[in-house]
Amino acid sequence: MKKLAIMGAMVEEIEPLLEYFENVKLTEYANNKYYEVNYKGLDIVIAYSKIGKVFASLTASTMIEKFGCDTLLFSGVAGAINPKLKIGDMIVADKLCQHDLDITAFGHPPGYVPEGSVYVESSKELREVAKAVAKEMGIEVIEGTIATGDQFVHSSEKKDFIEKTFKADALEMEGASVAVVCNALNVPFFILRAISDSADMDAGFDFDEFLKSSAKTSADYLIKIVDKLN
Repeated sequence: MKKLAIMGAMVEEIEPLLEYFENVKLTEYANNKYYEVNYKGLDIVIAYSKIGKVFASLTASTMIEKFGCDTLLFSGVAGAINPKLKIGDMIVADKLCQHDLDITAFGHPPGYVPEGSVYVESSKELREVAKAVAKEMGIEVIEGTIATGDQFVHSSEKKDFIEKTFKADALEMEGASVAVVCNALNVPFFILRAISDSADMDAGFDFDEFLKSSAKTSADYLIKIVDKLN
């Protein structure tokens, strides 16, 4: 690995990570900000994409093509579909799909486009490192299927459809697009999500506060993964 990319979707998801570093170089490009750091001899580029598949694709492509990153880690939050997942649980994607990609009118399955595939698998090697680090830290991280789409899904009917159609465990708005970019450009990638909402969530749940705490937990976890990769 020559240069590592670390992405989030929102600024809150990368702020705790940036606190680990000094001498951060800021580059503004394509209406976004990219933070370049050196950590124990490893060059790292950190960025948040903004929400949605298009922004995530643009940012991932930029990190790979302009900045020369050859491995990508993504961290953020997701909603649970699998009823076993609770708020605060962490899930690593073994594969990802686009639940809102639909040309079924032409006889194709949901999530599929010609010359593509319904699912994109993440790097098994990176997942193994992540599981080893989780074990060392005494935290539980599960592997599962993550579904991505350009809408915040809040209806139980839609969630049921995605669970049945894609056998998905969690929902978010960027991961599969990052997966498609990385897969096309032969860049190993890893998608980590903390569960921010679930079927039995407390009505008094404070998302903003959770976002801060989960971002800090994820940052600590990612740094230990980077230590293993370096």
